[in-house]
Amino acid sequence: MRRNCTFSTLTITALAVLLPVFALAQKSKSSEGGEPKFEFGVGVMGSFYDSKSFTGPGGSAKGGFDSGLGGSIWLGQNMYRRIGGELRYDFALNDLMLESGSTKVTFGSKTHAFHYDMHFHLTDRGSKVRPYALFGAGVKFYEGNGVERAFQPLQTVAVLTQGTQITPLVTVGGGVKFQLTNKINMRVEFRNNMSPFPKKLIAATRSTGGNGWTNNLLPMVGISLLF
Repeated sequence: MRRNCTFSTLTITALAVLLPVFALAQKSKSSEGGEPKFEFGVGVMGSFYDSKSFTGPGGSAKGGFDSGLGGSIWLGQNMYRRIGGELRYDFALNDLMLESGSTKVTFGSKTHAFHYDMHFHLTDRGSKVRPYALFGAGVKFYEGNGVERAFQPLQTVAVLTQGTQITPLVTVGGGVKFQLTNKINMRVEFRNNMSPFPKKLIAATRSTGGNGWTNNLLPMVGISLLF
């Protein structure tokens, strides 16, 4: 129910933003050659993480995030024939998770990612089909917003906590853009948002672990306006 409400809100917000942008796009002049140079879009995505091991005298467990869903919004510019840049915001809901054998505990959490990506296309600007690779960097906000309790399963290994952790972010991936009309693009994309593991939110107690970076795999389908 919580995720359904969140995506209803995201849909309404996206429409509220897209409609005035579409009106501006209709009035805007195309860039040189009659090809739109800017792009504003929204997308829906799955959100999947790898996990980290925690081991110690208190036992062992795997910690990370449950599978989740998210949304994305971006503003892009095609600066050159095959190179573009994109300012982007990603929002996702993935519960914090700690698991050992048949015992599993989860804790509400969400993330906000802000990044700038470079797009390297295999076809020229204005082409109907544009495969591309992307690389970028930014910042990611992890937020644990579940309900803390006096006792938490597996607390001798690690605990899932409330709070916020801000980390650097590196993005890599690729996809295909399909120009449906002169003003509308559809996009299919697969991306990996990599950041340091949020050890403040999944905190080791009588164990060690949770070191290094974590991979956040994000398959997405989106639509955008060209202007």
